[in-house]
Amino acid sequence: MHPKYGNDGREYKSGVPNTGFRKQPTGRPKFKTAEEYAPDSDTMRLNRYLAHAGICSRREADDLIAQGLVTINGQVVTEMGYKVAPGDDVRYAGERLKSERKVYVLLNKPKGFITTVDDERARKTVMDLVSKACRERIYPVGRLDRGTTGVLLLTNDGAMAKKLTHPSHGALKIYHVTLDKPFSPADADKLKRGINLEDGPVAVDKLEMPDPENPYEVGVEIHVGRNRIVRRMFGALGYEVVKLDRTVFAGLTKKNLSRGQYRL
Repeated sequence: MHPKYGNDGREYKSGVPNTGFRKQPTGRPKFKTAEEYAPDSDTMRLNRYLAHAGICSRREADDLIAQGLVTINGQVVTEMGYKVAPGDDVRYAGERLKSERKVYVLLNKPKGFITTVDDERARKTVMDLVSKACRERIYPVGRLDRGTTGVLLLTNDGAMAKKLTHPSHGALKIYHVTLDKPFSPADADKLKRGINLEDGPVAVDKLEMPDPENPYEVGVEIHVGRNRIVRRMFGALGYEVVKLDRTVFAGLTKKNLSRGQYRL
C-alpha cells in the first residue's frame, strides 16, 4: 500500500493516527484563485506589467501609457491592452523595468479561513495569514473550503497554477479524512471502483484502510480536483466528513510546518 501522511506530515503505512478531531463546520465561499488571475500565455498586459513592476497601480498605468511615457523595444506604446512578451525591453521614462519575481508560498491552512483573495462578507481569508510573506501579489492555487485544513500553495506564477489545477494534469492530493461513523471495507471497494456523483463518475487512486482500533479515519489519495470532491464522495455513501486535512499537494507536504504557518 502506498504510504500516506498523517496530521503531522509524517508517513504512515497502516491506518491513520488517532487524533480525536471534532466535527467542523463547512462553507461554500466564492473563490478567486491563482488560475483565475493567470494569463492565457506567457504574455502580460502592459498595464499589469507596470503594476507588477511596482511603478503604480493598474489604473494609473493606463494614464502613463496614454501619455506616451512607456516604450517597448524602443517604440512608444499607447495601447492599454498591449501584450508584453518575455524578453521585451520595457521602459518607463527611459528606465528599464523588470516584472516581479516568481514567488511560491506554502501554507498549512487552519480551519475557519476562506480560500480566496478577498471576501465580500469580510470573513477571514488565507491572504490574512500570508500578508507579510512577500511584497508580490500572490493568489491561492486551487481551493480548500473553510472547514478544510492542510497544504495550500500560493503564488504569482499563473502559468504554473493553471497547469497544477487543470484536469489533464491531475496534481496528486492526499487527504486525512475523519468520518462520523466507522468506515466499511465494502465502501472502500466502492470508492476504488468508482461511484457516480451529480457531476460525473469519480474514483480514488488509493485508499488506506482504517486502523481496526480507529475505524473513523481514512487516508485517501486522489488526482481529481472537483469542488469538495472528497466530502461529496463520502457523502454519497452515507458518511459525513467531520474533519478533512490535506497532507500532500503536487508533491508538497506540510512537514515541519505548524498550522497557520507558511514558508517560501
